[in-house]
Amino acid sequence: MKTLQLAISAAIYLLFWCVFTYLLVFLGGPFFSYYLPLPEIIKTVGSGPVIGNIPLLPAVIANALLIVAFGIQHSVMARSGFKKLILKWIPTSLERSVFMLATCFVLIWFYLAWQPIGIMVWQATGTASVVLQLSFFAGAGLVLWSTFMISHTQLFGIAQAWYAYKGKSMAEDDFKTPSLYKVSRHPMYLGMLIVFWSTPEMTVGHLVVASLFSIYVFIGIGYEERDLLARFGKAYADYMERVPQLLPIGLKRVQSTKQQPAKVRT
Repeated sequence: MKTLQLAISAAIYLLFWCVFTYLLVFLGGPFFSYYLPLPEIIKTVGSGPVIGNIPLLPAVIANALLIVAFGIQHSVMARSGFKKLILKWIPTSLERSVFMLATCFVLIWFYLAWQPIGIMVWQATGTASVVLQLSFFAGAGLVLWSTFMISHTQLFGIAQAWYAYKGKSMAEDDFKTPSLYKVSRHPMYLGMLIVFWSTPEMTVGHLVVASLFSIYVFIGIGYEERDLLARFGKAYADYMERVPQLLPIGLKRVQSTKQQPAKVRT
């Protein structure tokens, strides 16, 4: 059974990375085609076949509901109450993998059912276009790097299944701030925002994606930081005081814990 659980976790991990990597094709497809023509079957934010869309609704509303569905799935399944509920039916070692699998299903539906809206908001050329394309890939690299700054295998469920396979218990996480986490509390979310907005061809459809996913990112940060405060207490509260939420600017100096004796008037 433990071998099967590990195999399931590994399969979901591979599926997730295929589905999540496709998000780069979905968002960057319009300018990928500058260099390599994409087959018509390839779905991007600006083109491709529509399958399984929400009927009887304008494209903007139907598309927005797809993003809302992603937000609901991602937020609800990340809450401790839902985790306790689902653990009645699945082993603890697969809880994170099931979360990733559900994310895959919602993203696949999002790709298939998305209705392109090709009205152009901006179209950058020349140097501006190159800068936006480079920013897109830099943001994607930041997202990937951020997963390794923490615990890549634990974040995607592999570590949990591996420890269960070996018959060992995972140690409780200590609060750590490696690498970029010393200057930004959420470098992964920062990378996502860069990816969403860095495009030389911003259509109305892409604007809907970028805007709604950005709203979700900030809502998600709120929930995540609430959970982290509950888990790590003062250590995380102090971290919030000295490190910016996203952009690594405006760093606050850590106040000395040594207090000067107060002068008493006589």
